[in-house]
Amino acid sequence: MKLLIDFLPIVIFFAVYKYTGDIIIATAVLIPATILQISYVWLRTKKIEKMHLITLGFVLVLGGATIIFNDKTFIQWKPTIVNFIFALALLGSQIFAERSIIERMFGNNLEVPKTSWRTIGFAWVLFFIFSGLLNLYVAYNFSEEDWVNFKLFGLTGLSFIAIFLTIIYLYPHLKKAEEEAEAQNKAQINKQDP
Repeated sequence: MKLLIDFLPIVIFFAVYKYTGDIIIATAVLIPATILQISYVWLRTKKIEKMHLITLGFVLVLGGATIIFNDKTFIQWKPTIVNFIFALALLGSQIFAERSIIERMFGNNLEVPKTSWRTIGFAWVLFFIFSGLLNLYVAYNFSEEDWVNFKLFGLTGLSFIAIFLTIIYLYPHLKKAEEEAEAQNKAQINKQDP
């Protein structure tokens, strides 16, 4: 459900663009869709992830500039800027923090060697840089419609591939954590039985 909520504004942007053929109108709908997404998450969980706030900020600023100046360039740069900010934040946490952002997000549930967390973190830094550069390449070398298709299917598809590869990399640790939890449950049941 969370994944659906995360991608809902981009799906709405895509649908409005396909219906109207107008990127300015699609952007005008993207802004309230993103605000509604954040509001829904807040009402449901009473917290908002920094990633959502950063995205909202850039949707408001660059989406607003797209509408005010009637120039699609601003909204086309949004994925690149957001991806570069995520890359910088991850890189900074890899270098300067005791625990990287990735480790803080998942480390409480998994026992993974520090070197593996670093590998995952740097892989995601490279992924965000690659995604940002690829977005610019498509925006400047293909049609507006191709870019809109790429924004939904290309960038989203790349994100799913990156998540899938991360899960594959972490799978041995996930399996170990699952086995340890199962062993603890059995031990607890054995203590309760006379």
